[in-house]
Amino acid sequence: MRTTLLDIQTTYDLRRFVTNARNIVITCHLSPDGDAVGSTLALCRVLRNMGKRVDVVTPDMVPRSLHFVPGVRDITAFTINESRARFLVSRADLFFCLDFNSLHRIDKLGELLDKSHAPRVLLDHHLQPEPIFDLFVSYPELSSTCEIVYRVIQEMGWRNYVDKMVAQYIYLGMMTDTGNFTYSSDYPDVYEVLADLVTYNIEKQKIYNLAMNTFSADCLRLQGYALSEKMQLFPDKHAALITLDKNNLERFNYKRGDSEGLVNKPLAIPGIDWVVFLREDPDNIKVSCRSVGDFSVSEICKQHFGGGGHINAAGGDFHGTMDEAIEKVKTIINSINDF
Repeated sequence: MRTTLLDIQTTYDLRRFVTNARNIVITCHLSPDGDAVGSTLALCRVLRNMGKRVDVVTPDMVPRSLHFVPGVRDITAFTINESRARFLVSRADLFFCLDFNSLHRIDKLGELLDKSHAPRVLLDHHLQPEPIFDLFVSYPELSSTCEIVYRVIQEMGWRNYVDKMVAQYIYLGMMTDTGNFTYSSDYPDVYEVLADLVTYNIEKQKIYNLAMNTFSADCLRLQGYALSEKMQLFPDKHAALITLDKNNLERFNYKRGDSEGLVNKPLAIPGIDWVVFLREDPDNIKVSCRSVGDFSVSEICKQHFGGGGHINAAGGDFHGTMDEAIEKVKTIINSINDF
């Protein structure tokens, strides 16, 4: 790689933390995506290959669309098995916090980590991490947390513990978090990592098809309905808006993950350069944004929806009704003067 991620002190501290740890817990953000799942399972497998006792504990269930990933069923989800999650967190003497930059992004699990005295190691690529971690490996300019995890493994001298399964986990996260390397991947190092992963004979086509090209009938009907009936275009602002309320979701037997990738679809329309997708969840309106070029949806999510992310891929939340969320988005769209 052209650049290294770890300085001498960080390398020393990370090696000390791992050497001294007897019970390690790895966690990630709510509604784990391919990057969160891939990075946690990859690091878990490497540390287990080193002889460490490691568990992955997530705030909630991994979406159905990622249930094909080996090892997912061994993950402890707080919302499903709270007693075991509490036990694992209580006995942990080291936490790896992957793919999130604030404890509020791991919901009730954050309260448990906050009370623990065990060190927290952040491996992440989101902007402006909160100063609540003991060790920071944070690079927002990189493609994915999976890329960061893999490069940390290499720089720590742990490459001997990488096998085909680890490489496939890393590829899953990098591929899904870049839209199959269409965004957040315009620098040489990311392809050096990819080239290295290929040497492990990873099943690239199979992983892509399972992660990005496999849908249930209900999922396809939901996405078709969303594009046909729930998409609004704003050609003069180069924008699109898709909305799905709870009635829409119930109509198509929505399962978590069924709307994955929907926000990207309008970008295929010539002249549409940014998209907002609003989905009504039980507690709030989930906001997802995508863009192309230099238009920063991260700034929009940060300023208006208490979130953030990357220039071309970001998200946040809206607390209110769907009608109120739609009006807010339309106000934002109409406020864009120069594109």
